[in-house]
Amino acid sequence: MAIAELDEFVNKVRERSDIYAVVSRYIALNFKGGRYWACCPFHNEKTASFTISPDKGMFYCFGCHQGGNVFKFISLMENISYFDAIKLQAERLGIALPSRKKTPAELKLEQERKSLLNIMTLTQEFYHNSLVKTVAGEKCRKYLAARGITSGVIDKFKLGYAPDSWDALTKTLRSRGFDDKQLLATGVAHDKQSGAGVYDRMRDRMIIPIADINGNVVGFGGRILNEGEPKYLNTPETAIFIKGKLLFGLDKATRAINAENCAVVVEGYMDAISLASAGIENVVATLGTAFSAEHAKLLMRYTRRIILCYDSDEAGQRATMRALPIIQNAGAEVFVVAVPDGKDPDEFVRKHGKAAFENLLKNALPFVDYKIQYILARADVLSTSGRSKALRSLLPILSEINDAVLQIDYCRKIAAALVLNESAVLDEWRKFSKSNSSGKTIKKPTVRDDDIIQRSGSAIIKKAWHDGDVLSYVLATLPKEIFIEVHREILNYFEKCREMEKHPSDISAAEELSAEANAELSRILTGEVNDSDELISMAYENSIKALRRIVLKAQYEKARRETEEYLKSGDEAAMRVAFQKSLEIQKELNKLMIK
Repeated sequence: MAIAELDEFVNKVRERSDIYAVVSRYIALNFKGGRYWACCPFHNEKTASFTISPDKGMFYCFGCHQGGNVFKFISLMENISYFDAIKLQAERLGIALPSRKKTPAELKLEQERKSLLNIMTLTQEFYHNSLVKTVAGEKCRKYLAARGITSGVIDKFKLGYAPDSWDALTKTLRSRGFDDKQLLATGVAHDKQSGAGVYDRMRDRMIIPIADINGNVVGFGGRILNEGEPKYLNTPETAIFIKGKLLFGLDKATRAINAENCAVVVEGYMDAISLASAGIENVVATLGTAFSAEHAKLLMRYTRRIILCYDSDEAGQRATMRALPIIQNAGAEVFVVAVPDGKDPDEFVRKHGKAAFENLLKNALPFVDYKIQYILARADVLSTSGRSKALRSLLPILSEINDAVLQIDYCRKIAAALVLNESAVLDEWRKFSKSNSSGKTIKKPTVRDDDIIQRSGSAIIKKAWHDGDVLSYVLATLPKEIFIEVHREILNYFEKCREMEKHPSDISAAEELSAEANAELSRILTGEVNDSDELISMAYENSIKALRRIVLKAQYEKARRETEEYLKSGDEAAMRVAFQKSLEIQKELNKLMIK
């Protein structure tokens, strides 16, 4: 299928898709104040904050900040990929998907993948039936019951039992027409070390199927029922099973994650299964690998709020510290639950129950607090050198806080914890901040400036969406650094559209922008209902002036400080240059009628 043909198909589906009709299939919409409203289907709320803009084909929730076009809405409601949402809508509209003739190599790969997935499905059925229907499975049923795993959860996760046999599974699969090479390719069988043939990889174990986001079984984990090692045994990575790109339970947790606007990440299968059995369903688990950027990307499709709840032993805490920067860099809000008494989530929820665990989640620590707590717990506070070392480790963490008042507050807390003089810690923080400053001309915005920058950026983006010609003037007048990060991403997207001589659209925005930026664009475009061209232009012009004012004030303050520094150092020539520069900036401020 040619790219042009695919683009034509997507545009055709988009043109025939009425967002009001699509959303109404799922939720009831009420017309009020010039727009349609509903209680958001993606999080729990009593007051309607979800709205659609039929003329723009966009939706936005002012509560959970989900937003996008009609295809994004379908993908969230159906828990499918964006392109699968397009295909689903095309099917509903009776629009045929364009196709092309596949190459022999592509057909072969497709057939091989289907065969592997078929084997995994049959294997899951074999293990599940072995658990729930056989006498041999009684031992495993008792084990699960003792751990509080209900029959409903057994069925939900399709838990199973691998018989204590060398070939029970392989015999069954061979009888269905699969050969040893295919069984080895899935990892459910192991090659014999001596002689020909294969044998069952899992024996006398409780079996946990591992599915991809679409619910296809791609691997298995096996937990030993008696004493022995390894405690957990996983099928190896294969063409369909790549641990770094999968999270256990995500296929079953997406609706709960959307509803709670939060994902809880645990380390083990049994942690996730036990929590689900207790009624906490917005939980996923890593598969014995470190938390990766790919994992963060997966979760960010559904929420920006991620809570890490790893084991409270040293290994779990180290894993938490490694995962924190990965999640931060992905742009998510990250919190940490410290499970008390050295327990893991599975043990805790079985002993204390759902309400107690939910209380832990409610009181999860912000990532800064956890990092500080982690370092302080390992600091040698009894020695001067130990306290000094701890302070040096803590100062970089304060840089991750955007609020200057909070930074000072944390300095005081650190001083108290390390039994240091507050003024000494504050002095060290100021030195660290100065030595690590970026040197940019734009100062750290004040709280009021933050609000102005947010609102002004929104107004400029709305104008640029309708009139791309203003973009050149905006970028020539204002440095990109003045805009918040998500607005910079949208402006970069606009630039790319301009370079390609095309107008930005909800379809290309969904493809090019991150989930956060796409939702922010939806918020901006579904703003005031009665925005006329005149009002949009007026807001744009006022916003350019407001941001220009912030930039010039920052530049003026920098020039003023330089003038003072050169005056103190006796460098009269440099002082005159800096002073002249401050006068020129002041004149430009006056031209903008800014006092």
